This record gives sequence, structure tokens and C-alpha cells, in this order.
Amino acid sequence: MTQVQRKLTTILAADAASYSAVMEADEVRTLEALRVSMAIFRQFIERHHGRIANTAGDALIAEFPSVVEAVQCAIEVQRELSADGAKGLRFRIGIHLGDVMVDGDDLLGEGVNLAARLESMADPGGILISQQVYDQVQKKLSVGFAYLGEKRPKNFEGSVAVYSVGANQSDQAKPKPTRAGRRMGGSVLDKRSRLLKSAGRLGVIWLALLAVNIFAGPPYWVQWPALGMVLYLALRSGPLFERSE
Repeated sequence: MTQVQRKLTTILAADAASYSAVMEADEVRTLEALRVSMAIFRQFIERHHGRIANTAGDALIAEFPSVVEAVQCAIEVQRELSADGAKGLRFRIGIHLGDVMVDGDDLLGEGVNLAARLESMADPGGILISQQVYDQVQKKLSVGFAYLGEKRPKNFEGSVAVYSVGANQSDQAKPKPTRAGRRMGGSVLDKRSRLLKSAGRLGVIWLALLAVNIFAGPPYWVQWPALGMVLYLALRSGPLFERSE
């Protein structure tokens, strides 16, 4: 039995959106458009030192030794296809950096499957990347990235962080918040809310004491509980503001 070989590589998955519907409308024109599109993919994949590992109809799987080259290739391919018009065909692309199994020239395994799932979630003409890819390219490419949140790909047990490529600068992604950061942020907001509620209750109590003191007449003592309330709120709010800086 042949031993399975594994390696870490960058996988690019692409396919034509709504290919069956476009083919049904005009078979000859769609087939020619597919040939032109695949030629564009091959040109840019070779230019960025990648290789096509698998093809099936309107879909392909390619691998790259460089994550940056893979994303740059996808950007240039989509730009070229958009400029060319691709005669009614629009492609979706997904990119993932992961472990794969090698079978001759073919690539198999979860790393390939995740790239394909990212591609299936992309909009026509769009590019989606995994967290692993984003971590490698976000400081090396000037194109914008948008964090789309945690997505659960079909037939995967867990969720994955997904980013789109080519977002506007205003939508540029920030690093994905850690669970600890989200817990701390929520905790600070909760504490501020409780502090405001406490201040409101103490204010009502002080007004009641003020009314009692006015009706009872001098000596006036209501300023002392007011001072105690202010000190109490100050002590509670001090550490809160220090942690929120």
C-alpha cells in the first residue's frame, strides 16, 4: 500500500457561478467563454508560481507555495475576467492554507475541502479567504479585507473565520477579536450599566432624605449621606475606567 504523503500548501478553489443555467441558455457561447476563462486562470497561476492540481468541468483546484502569490493571483484573475467580460461567466474563488494529501498530481483532504467551501460561499466575482490566509497576507497586500464573521461550512463540524478580499478601505478588516477580549468587553459594558443603575437608585434615595430633612427642619444633615454616596460611586467607577482604556 502506497504511503500517503502530506504537505502544507495554499489551495485556491474556483468555479463558475450559475454555470448550468448559463450553459442551458447558450451552450456554444458558454463553452467558448469557459475555454477563455480557464486560459486566463492558467496564465496567472503560472505567473504566480502555482500549478493546477485538479479540474472538473467549470471548476479547478490550484496550489501555491506562497500565500501572498495565491491571493495576488486571485485578485488579478478576477480583474482580468471582469475586464474581459468572460462572456457571461463569473467565477467565485476560495483560498485556504492547510494540510493536504498528495495523490500523484491531485490534492485531497480537509484543506482542499475547506477552500472549496469558501469558494461556494463567495459572491460571483468575489474572493473569500480563511483566517490562516488572512494572517499571512493582511500586512503584505494593500487591497482591503472585510471580516465576515464565523461561518460554518457545509459538512464541517466547526465554524471558521472568513474574510472577503477587495473590500473598500472603510470596510478594512480589523484583527478577529479573541474570546477573552469579547468577554472583557461585555463585562465592562455590563459593569457600566450596573453603575448607572446604582447611581439612579442612590439619587432617588438622596432626594427622599432631602425631603425628610427639609420637612423636619434644622439641623441639616442630608449632605453627609450625599457625600457617602458620591464616594461609593467614585470607588466603584475608578477600576472600571482603568480597565477600559
